[in-house]
Amino acid sequence: MAEYTPAYVGTVTKYVFIESPHLTPKDLALRAYEISGGVMIKETCFGMQVTGKPDEVETLIARIREFDPSHIYVKDRGFPPGDERRCRANLGGARPGYLGHEFEMGRIRYIARGLEAAATAVPAVPERGRPLDARKLKELMEAEEP
Repeated sequence: MAEYTPAYVGTVTKYVFIESPHLTPKDLALRAYEISGGVMIKETCFGMQVTGKPDEVETLIARIREFDPSHIYVKDRGFPPGDERRCRANLGGARPGYLGHEFEMGRIRYIARGLEAAATAVPAVPERGRPLDARKLKELMEAEEP
């Protein structure tokens, strides 16, 4: 008798969250479907779930992040689909991880603001003062010795 191998063996699943003033989860999923290749996409209320071969998933995610880089976030799924330890068919009700997603989504807007501010910030140029005198440097180094 052949041993059963679940369909998810050899694949990865990633959650893609979106909190964007420019795209909705539906918009993002439609764009992802257009470029998905062999990757399975499941649209969710927070974005989508992407499952496929690791290199195909990474390629898809890299391309969809280009649409709105400061507002699209990705995280690994901890357990494969249908895993009895986390399947809501076995546990009843929502998966425990979804409560974490809800908490994280409340924080994403602050991360987006920080990313946008960092992208537009002008780096400070340090002032060039006088070079440190060699004797003063030697005194400082000797003061540090035990």
